Parts: sequence; C-alpha cells; structure tokens
Amino acid sequence: MRLYPIIIFAAAAAPATAVEVNVVYLERQTVRPPVLSNLDERPEDLGIAGARLAVEDNASSGKFLGHDYRLDVLQVAPEDAFDPALLGDADLIIADAPPADLNALADARPDALIFNATGSDDGLRAGGCRTNLLHSTPSDAMLADALGQFVASRRWEDLAMIVGPRDEDAALAETYQQSLAKFGAAIESEKIWPFDADLRRSAGAEVPLFTQELGEYDLLLIADSADDFARYVPFNTWLPRPVAGGAGLHAKGWAPVVEQAGAAQLQSRFVELAGRDMAPEDFGAWVAMRSIGEAVTRTGKADAASIRDHVLSDEFELAAFLGRPLSYRGWDGQLRQPVPLVTAEALVAQAPLEGFLHEVNEMDTLGVDRRESECRAFDGG
Repeated sequence: MRLYPIIIFAAAAAPATAVEVNVVYLERQTVRPPVLSNLDERPEDLGIAGARLAVEDNASSGKFLGHDYRLDVLQVAPEDAFDPALLGDADLIIADAPPADLNALADARPDALIFNATGSDDGLRAGGCRTNLLHSTPSDAMLADALGQFVASRRWEDLAMIVGPRDEDAALAETYQQSLAKFGAAIESEKIWPFDADLRRSAGAEVPLFTQELGEYDLLLIADSADDFARYVPFNTWLPRPVAGGAGLHAKGWAPVVEQAGAAQLQSRFVELAGRDMAPEDFGAWVAMRSIGEAVTRTGKADAASIRDHVLSDEFELAAFLGRPLSYRGWDGQLRQPVPLVTAEALVAQAPLEGFLHEVNEMDTLGVDRRESECRAFDGG
C-alpha cells in the first residue's frame, strides 16, 4: 500500500473565502488474467494521469476564486487486503477498483462522494446501486447500445458472435444480445472461442476454419472482456466481413482518434503531461475530477454533500470535448456522454446516432433509461 501526494496548487493572494479541495485517487491494483499477447502494457499512471490533468484544469480557474486543489494517490497492491479505513477521513474519492471494493467503500463511507472512474460493470448501476457512488465512465450497456445503434443504422440483420471462454465474456455477450434486441437485431449464429494455443503463429490457419462454421453474416461481434484473442480475428475470417466489439470497430468512452470539438487540444495536453495517449480510464478520471471542480466553482463549497447535490442537479453541465455537455442521471448516478465508435485509425461515428430519439435527452438512448432502471436508492429512481 502506497499513499503519496501527486500535485498541489495554491491560489496566490487567495481571498478570505478560500476553499481547499482535497481529493484521494484510490487505485486497487489487480492481477490481470493471462492473455495471448503482451503488446498492450498497462501504464503505471493509468487513470492517475487523467486526474492530474484535471487538477491543472481546475486550478486554472480556481486560482482566481481562491480554490486550492490537492490530489493524493492511494495504491493498494493485489496481495493486500482492502480496508476502507486506509482512506482516513477523505470524503472526495476517485476510484479505480473492482465492484466488490467499490461497494464496500461506499457502504463504509456513506458521507463520502465516490466517483467510479474505470468500472463498466452494469451491476454497480442496478439494484445494488449506492447513492454516494457515481460513475464517470460508460457502463457496458452504454457501450453495447452504441454498437447496437450502429448495427441498426446500417440495417445489418444477419449477425454472428464469438464468445470468449471466461465468465466475463459470457456476461458481455448477454449485454450485446440485450442491446441488439433493443434495436431490433439478433445474433443468428454463435461460437465459443476454443483456442489456447499461441495464435501469433497459427491464426491464419485456425481462424478461417473456425469462422467458416458461422455461416453467412453481415457483422461478426466478439465478446472478449480481457482484450485477449479478438485481435487475431480481423482479416482471418472465412468471409470478408466487418468485425466489432473486441476488435475492429470499438465502442469506447474515449480514444486517441477523437479529435473534434476541441478534443485534439485535450489529447495534446495529455500527451505532454503523461508522454502517452489518453485512455478511457484517464478520461473517466479526468471527468470525475473536472466534475468536482465544476461543482466547487458553481457552489463555492467543497464538501461531499454539496458537490453531490450540484452534480446530480439539472444545473450541472460539463464541457468535455465530445460535442455535447455531459451530465449525471438522477436515477443511478451514471454519467451521460456520447460514445465514440472507433477503429485504431479513425473515429467512425459517435453515438447516439441520428434518428435515435428520446423524450428528454438523446444520450439516454444509451444504457439503462429511467423506466428500465433497477436502481431504487436515488431520489430520481
């Protein structure tokens, strides 16, 4: 377990109404499952760098208002037991942690405000939701709905899917199925990924024969929660068809290829800070810290209750370089945001797509809407 300060900004000649904003970034480190490829290394500052950049952004306006921002980082190693007491009396927390730890923290610290910056698990937003746990990153349902809208817009009717061998892959496949059903599509053929060999050598021989059995289809979805095998499927399929989900076309909360609406400027500032591209985890942490900063700017208060009330109110909007102001849903604490649909080279589309309408906010066509939500803890539920 390590606790260390990342950055402190003090306002020069602060007025008598100076406000100190102390935030803890909790990283509950986990052991990643073994995967076929070691090409994707996890940056040591994943998520943390996004929060650091947002502290700089908050401080640029906060210095004129007497608002001081401090970010501390608490890292808990995989072999260490997680004890919410490690966070002391912190009441503003940005967390990168598994669902069980997030729920334990929320239950142990009911007066704190916790932002889940990285976890997409739908269960956190469902019947077991916590009113002091908000989500600044898209849910699995939102990401799947972005793909579902794209499929529906292209009028692709014959779909196939490959599902990985893990329980998490099966859960992701079910989310895809539910989303496609919402938009009038369905999976016609499905296979479980059977290979545990080194496909870096044999993908060109194995994958064509494996996908031949899927028959005819317009699009191949891949449910690969660990980003393991999906990379070996495109251009190795029996039929020349587009691939989406775990490879090919991705639905992401953020991606380096997002450049419009001022995003290129955010990307370049992040690269200057971290020396790498901004990942979805970084963006989720950036949004969480900026949400805190926006609430402090508007209310002049830095306590968890005041920030939560403002963030969940109709008055809250956050400009976040996605072309539309972001806000939080009052029934489950989920951030509303457009979802980029990207390849490694370019932004293909951004959901919600044109034609998918909602009586209140078109971004609520992504994920669980109010009338569908199982979350009953929030006032808006």
